[in-house]
Amino acid sequence: MDILLHICCGPCATYVTQYLSTEGHGVSGYFYNPNIHPYGEYARRLDAAHVWASSAGVSLRHEDMGDPTEWITEVAASLSNRCWACYRLRLLKTALLAKDEAYDAFSTTLLISPYQKHAEIVAAAQAVAREVGVPFYYQDFRPHFRETFAPARKLGLYRQNYCGCLLSDYEKQKMKGNDPRRTPRGTKANGTEK
Repeated sequence: MDILLHICCGPCATYVTQYLSTEGHGVSGYFYNPNIHPYGEYARRLDAAHVWASSAGVSLRHEDMGDPTEWITEVAASLSNRCWACYRLRLLKTALLAKDEAYDAFSTTLLISPYQKHAEIVAAAQAVAREVGVPFYYQDFRPHFRETFAPARKLGLYRQNYCGCLLSDYEKQKMKGNDPRRTPRGTKANGTEK
């Protein structure tokens, strides 16, 4: 089966691609992640995906970051379900490309991350598959997450510590006690030193 694989990042692609290839599937990568901000973060992840693809001998197509308006509009329409909306947007674009180019199925490397909302990824992908008419290839890769570490280190791939969106970064900073709403120690509210 020829599978168009949505790539969230280089490290996650390492094991997933190896598994699919071992199972006899043809794999092509597609990097579409308008959720990743700022641009420097997007560029680091895209570079890592290209390094991975080159080392694995996998073709990788990508979309420029471009205008984030589509992602913002999609997510803002349902902030309480923002992750599902984000997954749906990225997987819809992947499925449409898979249909246009006659792939047998589409899938995503998001399925390997224990940090993502797995059930929401699967639900979004299944909804997209029905809508577009292209099968979704499902495999729970999470038990193999640690198997991404060694190849990622060997290739020197950038490994991020948040999903990529502004809201996720804000939540990460807040959990660390770096709430951006607080005035930093040693400064007054107007930004001058105390």
